[in-house]
Amino acid sequence: DANADGKVFKEKVERKILPAIKEFEPEILLISAGFDAHAKDPLASLKLEETDFEWITNELMEIAAECAEGRLISTLEGGYDIDALASSVQAHVGALIV
Repeated sequence: DANADGKVFKEKVERKILPAIKEFEPEILLISAGFDAHAKDPLASLKLEETDFEWITNELMEIAAECAEGRLISTLEGGYDIDALASSVQAHVGALIV
């Protein structure tokens, strides 16, 4: 939904996307780590924050552990507000290395 915040994002991801990924049982997860959904991004139609990106990273890591023996690849895609991009990448990578 346009202008959805983290709460709406999480609800929809938990209800639709995560179950579909689990049902598929991937052998590896590929993350296209784009952060232009950040609330500060000038092109954003979503209002996500760093904690939302950290949350989805953790959720995908759990699925990778369950279905793919932990195999997960993340590639940086972008974001157009430099400060929001930097803090979002930090949250994402921080979750990956824990």
